[in-house]
Amino acid sequence: MENTLCENPFTLQAESENMNFANEMPKETGKKSNECDICGKSFARRNYLTAHKRIHTGEKPHQCNICGRAFISTGHLTTHIRTHTGERPYHCDICGKSYARSNQLTVHKYIHTGGQPCHCDICGKSMPSKSKLTVHKRFHTGEKPFHCDICGKSFSISSHLTTHKYMHTGEKPYHCDICGKSFSVGSNLNTHKRLHTGEKPYHCDICGKTLSDQGNLNSHKRTHTGEKRYLCDICGKSFSDSRSLTAHKRSHTGEKPYHCEICGKSFATTRTVTVHEHIHTRDKSYSCNICGKSFPRSESLFIHKRIHTGEKPYRCDICGKSFTISTTISTTLTTHKCRHTGEKPYHCDICGKAFSQKRHFTAHTSTHTGK
Repeated sequence: MENTLCENPFTLQAESENMNFANEMPKETGKKSNECDICGKSFARRNYLTAHKRIHTGEKPHQCNICGRAFISTGHLTTHIRTHTGERPYHCDICGKSYARSNQLTVHKYIHTGGQPCHCDICGKSMPSKSKLTVHKRFHTGEKPFHCDICGKSFSISSHLTTHKYMHTGEKPYHCDICGKSFSVGSNLNTHKRLHTGEKPYHCDICGKTLSDQGNLNSHKRTHTGEKRYLCDICGKSFSDSRSLTAHKRSHTGEKPYHCEICGKSFATTRTVTVHEHIHTRDKSYSCNICGKSFPRSESLFIHKRIHTGEKPYRCDICGKSFTISTTISTTLTTHKCRHTGEKPYHCDICGKAFSQKRHFTAHTSTHTGK
């Protein structure tokens, strides 16, 4: 029996990179109805083709009257508006969990059934839908079909392009109704709200640690497995998650896309600009219940408490020495390992000299620049 879910269910995805509005028409006649004259893709209904063509033209006639964001179809606009209203009309009849989009509910139900109907023919990994499989395959092929018309940067997923453009425009359409902080990505707002509620719904099945979002959980699990699948194509250094690789590459390019809204100073990561902004606000809302010292971020407080507990969970696999901070947060363990391996990962692109410690590299580059 043919797996119709994998073949292409009609689901309008607000952030989808694939506009698969419907299955293609049957081909018994040898003729494709409602065919796109630009890419050749065909659709079962004329209105699906009309919406699809807007991918090529860039037309977005349906505008949100709350934040002004525009969409190519009314279905996408309806789904988007739920990010403002909080409406989640699709409910799981097994556990009661609710979702804003029907396809999210479909994917969720596989947690209960264990089904994964679409398989990657390259690595064998299973995906819950054809659109997810299409995106996954771009990890293998390197395809990045979505291009920024401002700077030319390319992306494998359209929602990543949308988020990227906010860096140029400065737009942050998602607002926290508790503290007023704004975000350019809706999922970042959801994660941020958990700072207020204390909710950490993602559990590590190895050590039991709880985290506020799935991405952090995935990165955390790699501290147990040691997996570092994201490789820098400039220096060869590897990372456990794509965010760390992206931030690392900026040490080569000098890119600092995040700007302090108060003084204009630029930073390579959102974390560093957030920490910097506390200099202006003097906001230190996380206090140690042992010594009373306050910190601007919950992560900083968590690490600080290890001074009191003596916990050193990160161990050098060569000599066994332990550290309080992992390589994903600090270069302490990385620098230590260089003593064993002789590795010098920091290279001066002016004279070619290499260094094992970033501070020595920074001091050296100033001899060229005079800064």
